[in-house]
Amino acid sequence: MSHTLPRRITGGALLLLAIPLAPVVATAGFLATAFVTASVPALALAALASGALAGGLLGRAAFALLGLERRPGRRAAAFLAIGLTVAVAVLASVTIFRPMPTTTTAPAPPGVTFWNLPTGSRIAYVHASAAGKARPTPVIFLHGGPGTPGEGIPTGGRELAADGFDVYSYDQLGAGRSTRLRDITGYTVARQIADLEAIRRTLGADRIILVGQSWGGSLAAQYLAAHSKHVAKAVFTSPGALWGREYPGSTAGEPWNRLAPAQKARLDRLNSTPRLLAASLLLQVNPGAAHALVGDREVDHWLHEVALQGKDSTSCTGAPPTEAHNNPQGFYSNQMTRKDFEQLPDPRPGLRTAHVPSLIMRGECDFIKPVVTAEYRRTLPDSTFVTVKGAGHSISRGQPRLYTALLRAFLLGEPLPVGTD
Repeated sequence: MSHTLPRRITGGALLLLAIPLAPVVATAGFLATAFVTASVPALALAALASGALAGGLLGRAAFALLGLERRPGRRAAAFLAIGLTVAVAVLASVTIFRPMPTTTTAPAPPGVTFWNLPTGSRIAYVHASAAGKARPTPVIFLHGGPGTPGEGIPTGGRELAADGFDVYSYDQLGAGRSTRLRDITGYTVARQIADLEAIRRTLGADRIILVGQSWGGSLAAQYLAAHSKHVAKAVFTSPGALWGREYPGSTAGEPWNRLAPAQKARLDRLNSTPRLLAASLLLQVNPGAAHALVGDREVDHWLHEVALQGKDSTSCTGAPPTEAHNNPQGFYSNQMTRKDFEQLPDPRPGLRTAHVPSLIMRGECDFIKPVVTAEYRRTLPDSTFVTVKGAGHSISRGQPRLYTALLRAFLLGEPLPVGTD
């Protein structure tokens, strides 16, 4: 009797342990299988089998300790395994296998056309034609993110067109209305550079002028390092890190600290979505499995919702709200390009010998750390640095007139306007 009671207590504890352990083991089986396959049915079967095996083994041990004979114990363990498998399946169906909201893609607005590039990318773009005789160097705007395009001709673009520049703004690979890749490991900085070089060749321009905002500044620097002879001038507006490995993750600057309580609560809910968490884990194991589980339309919509929470957090205090647009975000382009960017070799040695006139702008309220932006000034030999008062990360939104005046003056070779430091 003295030995029976502890055995039964242990058996009861094992039964209780089986309930939370089965989902944990199922999750481990799900992730482990992702190392060898991207098949979602295979991942689901592996998860269910792992959970059932864990429940069955614990059940057999528990029922043996509880004193059941071998055959009844096996039968009870089998019922336990089946019950736990059903429970895991139901739990998975309402969490990681439950589709997230999507947004129906609206038709492209007037003015959006496409380049079918030799790289395989189908790139959406808008174009403001030069007034009169076009200058030989077109201006190309590069949006931020990666994966967060704008909509329409950027601020200052039409004024530059009136000055005789052909102006282009395009949705980078994996963002906006441009190509989404089936193999998301193809979202690399090298592919983005190749697309931009293909665009230059498509335009028939020997040299181009680049205007890069945020991540677009980082991309402009990478292109400049690879093709400096084809860049006439470059403008870096609130640029991101010059070298991704030096500032991994959000260490270059964190925009989310300025959110209102309701926005922060909404962002926390978005970030804790089980299906999104599963995709994020799979991205570390097998990006193809993440893409197979959660498609572009779901995660692009999720990223759009995230962007809505933070759209006003990057401006100076008291700035008017930003008007949102519906050009789709690009989640996988964002995740994979950022990851690749952080693995690239240091571009600064090459940039120190790139004698290309460059303008570097930083808004005084920019969340990007000043040392990040200042590194562009230290690295680029023919650069001018200005701080724009009353502007945040998006200078074109905070100070549109001054931003446009700076662009025009720099590209036309005129003195820069006052109002900057």
